Amino acid sequence: MEPDQATAERLQALILEQCRTAGPGKSISPDAVARAAGGDPNDTPSWRPLLRSVRKVAAELQDQGAILALRKGKPVDIRSAKGVIRLAIAEPAGP
Repeated sequence: MEPDQATAERLQALILEQCRTAGPGKSISPDAVARAAGGDPNDTPSWRPLLRSVRKVAAELQDQGAILALRKGKPVDIRSAKGVIRLAIAEPAGP
C-alpha cells in the first residue's frame, strides 16, 4: 500500500528529524519512526503497518542523498536490503 502524500511528508519529516537528533555517526531504527507516526508506541497494531511506508519514504530520501540505510554498519541499498536496517543522516562529502 502506497502512503498518501500527507503521510509520506509526515514520515519524511520524522525520519529526518530523528536522524538529525541522533547526530552524525549515529543511526535510528525504522521501527522508531513508525512508532512515532503511529501514536501509542505500545500499541503494536497502530504502528506496525507503517513500517512498509517508512521504508518506502526512506528509500526516496536515500535516492536524494539525504540519508543512508545501514546494515551491520555498512551502507546498503534499502530496496534490496534484507533483515534489520538502520537509518542515518548522510554526512556531507569532504573537500
